[in-house]
Amino acid sequence: MQFASVELQANRMIVMEAVRRHGSALKFASDELKADRVIVLAAVRRDGSALQFASVEHKADRKIVMKAVRNFGSAL
Repeated sequence: MQFASVELQANRMIVMEAVRRHGSALKFASDELKADRVIVLAAVRRDGSALQFASVEHKADRKIVMKAVRNFGSAL
């Protein structure tokens, strides 16, 4: 994802596949997809530390934070 074009970083299907494999790929997603609840949940399920790349709204979402902490205690 890091070297993907802006268009690919904004493509929901591509980003979803990337975060399913490597949650931290959320870092390179478009801002719109960092605010997508389903994408963020998939990312933190794979790698709780991906929470740091989520939108502010999702960093305050109890369900998302709990998923992240279960996978990576330091996510808090």
